Amino acid sequence: MSCSLSSQQIEGVTSFHGHWCPGLAIGIRAGEWALQEMGRSGDEEIVAVVETDMCGVDAIQYLTGCTFGKGNLIYRDLGKNAFSFYRRSDGRAARLVTRPEVYGDIRRTLSRLHAKMQEHGLTPEEEKELGEARSMLSRRIMESPLEEVFEIKTPEHKAPRKARILNSQTCETCGEQVMETRTRRLQERTLCIPCFERLENPAD
Repeated sequence: MSCSLSSQQIEGVTSFHGHWCPGLAIGIRAGEWALQEMGRSGDEEIVAVVETDMCGVDAIQYLTGCTFGKGNLIYRDLGKNAFSFYRRSDGRAARLVTRPEVYGDIRRTLSRLHAKMQEHGLTPEEEKELGEARSMLSRRIMESPLEEVFEIKTPEHKAPRKARILNSQTCETCGEQVMETRTRRLQERTLCIPCFERLENPAD
């Protein structure tokens, strides 16, 4: 197996996420690269910017120490299997983009079966075929050299700034606390976003 992580690490990721799948395998390999090249983040030293909310993000959190709660895992909703890592101490940065070639001809099988599953459901034989295709792809991802799984690029953006602790204000409609940078003003009142949207667009 090309993946250099221990079986304990892989089992830990799988337990944390809840199941094994190709998406998790991609995240494991991205996390493996980050550990090899940048180390594990003790606090906010390493920052990860992920461009998808797929399964692999759980692997990146578990392995690298980059988490939403600490503010050093940033989600950009771009729908790409791409992961950028930044090391604050020396400015090193890299963006890992999953290569389409790693899917090979398995992509067509998965696309066909996923489409049928959404529309009509799968027969037992098709469910078995889907499981086998996912297992085959997961194994390919785990066994391929990292350079065959990812294209390594230079990120277009600088490292995100460190997480800030901001004051909260009280929404004057619902009474709930909201971060001051997420408040809105309407008719001289301070509102949270949901209350602002309800009052701004009452017909929706």
